[in-house]
Amino acid sequence: MLMTKERRAAIRTVRGWAIAVLQQAGAIRECEYHGWMQDRADPHARERALVIARQDPPPGLSPEAAAGAMTEVLDSFGDTCPECPPEV
Repeated sequence: MLMTKERRAAIRTVRGWAIAVLQQAGAIRECEYHGWMQDRADPHARERALVIARQDPPPGLSPEAAAGAMTEVLDSFGDTCPECPPEV
């Protein structure tokens, strides 16, 4: 029986890796109109992303550094799109 292993996408930067993990965990989403990343403010999704970062860090990064990078990237996103008009 032929078995294949799922291959991770080639990520070039730690920030790109963190964004991919955050999206996979459901902690962030992309604005459907403008493409800006938005924090979903879901504490469970944040925790899932941090667990993934610690268990499977990118090559050359320690688990603690990966979790720190994840937190730094997550803190750089807001919960609203800067281009969308505010809802009244």
